[in-house]
Amino acid sequence: MNVKTFKSNVFPVQAKLYRFAKTMLHDDEEAEDAVQEALLKLWLNRNNLTSYKSIEALAMVVTKNLCLDKLKSSYHKKVIPLTGTTTTTDNTTPYRKTEMANTAGILRELIGQLPEQQRLIIHLRDVEEYSYEEIEQVTGLSINNIRVTLSRVRRSLREMYTRVNAYGS
Repeated sequence: MNVKTFKSNVFPVQAKLYRFAKTMLHDDEEAEDAVQEALLKLWLNRNNLTSYKSIEALAMVVTKNLCLDKLKSSYHKKVIPLTGTTTTTDNTTPYRKTEMANTAGILRELIGQLPEQQRLIIHLRDVEEYSYEEIEQVTGLSINNIRVTLSRVRRSLREMYTRVNAYGS
């Protein structure tokens, strides 16, 4: 694979890799490092990339494995960010914007409490909007297992969110 082909096949997924790594690591610098390492591994293995069905899925697997290695290292500090941006329209009231930001923060915190595999599956499906087949390639799980896990995770998040918001009831 030459440089031009590599750039056209791998660089377009760089933003997805970064969002994915940031979701797993909760740190901008660590996510950037993981993506750079993943791109370097793909570059060093560029001659074998044509044998893979989906280079994007391979890139996600490489990034996932690098993130897991970073999480296992003793240097990694687990931090869950409580701030973030939410997409709203201009005609949304300040009260509604605050409520949506609060809900997003609670959901990020609840997702952060999930086991790694469940967090990975819900991120790939609901944030990155991957198909079940692509998630199967990244995780190595069967499509049926992915659907069952996703259903259980969504139900669990719904129940946890309801408990958090049930104060005073």
